[in-house]
Amino acid sequence: MPGRSFPPPPAEGSAKLRRVAALVRKEAYQLFRDPSSIAIGVFMPLLLILLFGFALSLDVKNVPVALVLEDASPATTELAAGFALSPYFEARLLTSMPRAKVLVAQQVVDGIVRIRPDFARRLSLNDGEAQVLVYGTDANRARIIEGYAQGAIAQWSARRAAEGYHAAAGGSAVVESRLWFNEADDSHYFLVPGLIVLIMTLIGALLTALVMAREWERGTLEAMFVTPVRAGEILLAKIIPYFALGMVGLGLCILAARFLFQVPFRGSVLILVGVSMLYLLVALAIGLLISSITKSQFVSSMATMLIAFLPALFLSGFLFDLSSMPAPVRIFSYALPARYYVALLQTVFLAGDIWGVILPNAAVLAAMATVLLVLTRAVATKRLV
Repeated sequence: MPGRSFPPPPAEGSAKLRRVAALVRKEAYQLFRDPSSIAIGVFMPLLLILLFGFALSLDVKNVPVALVLEDASPATTELAAGFALSPYFEARLLTSMPRAKVLVAQQVVDGIVRIRPDFARRLSLNDGEAQVLVYGTDANRARIIEGYAQGAIAQWSARRAAEGYHAAAGGSAVVESRLWFNEADDSHYFLVPGLIVLIMTLIGALLTALVMAREWERGTLEAMFVTPVRAGEILLAKIIPYFALGMVGLGLCILAARFLFQVPFRGSVLILVGVSMLYLLVALAIGLLISSITKSQFVSSMATMLIAFLPALFLSGFLFDLSSMPAPVRIFSYALPARYYVALLQTVFLAGDIWGVILPNAAVLAAMATVLLVLTRAVATKRLV
């Protein structure tokens, strides 16, 4: 109409911000209306860290062993007392080796410490010997028990040497050992930070994979095709709410690690939060990429477990030493983001701000996040517009 003016169209930048803000509000409403997302994002971190933190331990304690005392000397009694009073053993005193073998075969005890009848005589000749037999079906546990038994015998020998019972012809030496960054020799000190990796992987990758695939199945994404919303804006709106939820889960994990499991924290909180944000972006990008390709909740969840969670569990250094794995597996592990996040968490928690570890690992995570987000954007562009 003549003489009537219309407001100018909004600038492209402000229009984009309004679209993203509207999509973020939509995702936030959907997130809070979905109990499963809240359960995965808030309650699952608490459940996992309590379950794994209390149930999973690489420390071997209260090991049932049979002490076969075929010698009745005071030295034998003193050695047996060292096993009986140790927190690592539950000693069962016997005088018959055949009976001890039966108990091992029935898995009533995990090992035998045998003191032969000539122990006291040979000890006087500086040639005393105690036999340690361990049930070896679990090779790792057997090695730990064997080491504990040898340590108990070595402590007994050191006490006798200090009391002047015998000394080597060339003099004696005392070995003083110390575990750096884990003086308590507690496996929870490195297991609990590793649990944070699993929890962040579940929150980031699994949640975003499911929510994106759910919208493909329900057809809600097709409804957005007729709007000015772009693919990148949809992806950004998917990332922001679940990124915030992941940071909530991270906070719960850190509080549980520090105050529930008493894991020492020697680094900077800002560095911990920064590297966790990088890894969370990687996990979110993995979930979005998988769901953009598969478009099915079932396939997306299975692919996420296979691509993200299981490698984070077995090939990140969280449970198993990477240096003991075959060379091809070690090489493959360098492609896994969880490997770098485990190294960062264990360093920041136990050792502190060691920049020689933090900077290269954080740089790899940043590069992975960038590549995955760009790749997700490219895949989503082909699929959404």
